[in-house]
Amino acid sequence: MDPHLLRTYVTVARLASFSQAARALGYTQSAVSQHIAALEQDLGTALLTRRPVVPTAAGERLLDHAHPLLLRLDAARADVLRLAAAPAHGLTLAATATALGPRVLAALPVAGLTLRVLARGEIPAAVATGAADLGLVDGLAAPSDPLRLPDVAPLTAHGVAEEPVSVLLPATHPLAARHGTAGLRLGDLADARWLDAPDAGLPLSQLRAANGGGAFRTALRYEGTDVHALTALAAAGRGLTVLPDSAAGGVRGAVAVPLAAPRIVHRTELLYGGTPGGAAADLVRRLTDGS
Repeated sequence: MDPHLLRTYVTVARLASFSQAARALGYTQSAVSQHIAALEQDLGTALLTRRPVVPTAAGERLLDHAHPLLLRLDAARADVLRLAAAPAHGLTLAATATALGPRVLAALPVAGLTLRVLARGEIPAAVATGAADLGLVDGLAAPSDPLRLPDVAPLTAHGVAEEPVSVLLPATHPLAARHGTAGLRLGDLADARWLDAPDAGLPLSQLRAANGGGAFRTALRYEGTDVHALTALAAAGRGLTVLPDSAAGGVRGAVAVPLAAPRIVHRTELLYGGTPGGAAADLVRRLTDGS
């Protein structure tokens, strides 16, 4: 399939409009219609209904394939350009909010850095397509185990930090007295009310996986990347959350109780494509030396 036709199709399906897709892509509406017609002729089936503009069953199936295919093409272009380009003087780092632990912060350059805090799932694609030079992703894992990352492109992942995790409770919570003790078992909290903040804290899906199941009911969903906002919600009693110790400690009105079981840690991994140069290479060296 012609990738130009495929990109046009994805844009039309996303915007549900031929005219809006034409404006977004810089084509005439007639050209967009011709692209869709050519793609449908190539595949021998209709991909879109016209009024309203909605993907057919075959069109929906094509969308499942189109997004990773186009991402791979963008990643291939970025990888070639990265190899051919002169070393950049600056550095763009994409990171999750909780990946910026003490070891990472100490390694960051004092100047020339652009830091982009992104949703966890966006970082591999940002690195693969060249939107970021390096990426930092994090999550829960057994000690020394790698994270499970989406296969968006050939990227190198290197573990750079691990630290214990704690459950953040309001100071008035009955279990807050466990602070300073052996800690809490995650399984005992499966039926508690939780904050679902996949991009500011550690996702509930990872807690369920670490616990081998359990409800982990959502009391409130927070769609943002501000860890301070998340800890304020926990301190106000709106739900529990699990955070790395460096982010959970010292929160006013809250108590961080260590998670004793299962034996899991907060792991941070550095992502990059090809062989980094310039400032990116310097940061890779600082973060990976001795790790």
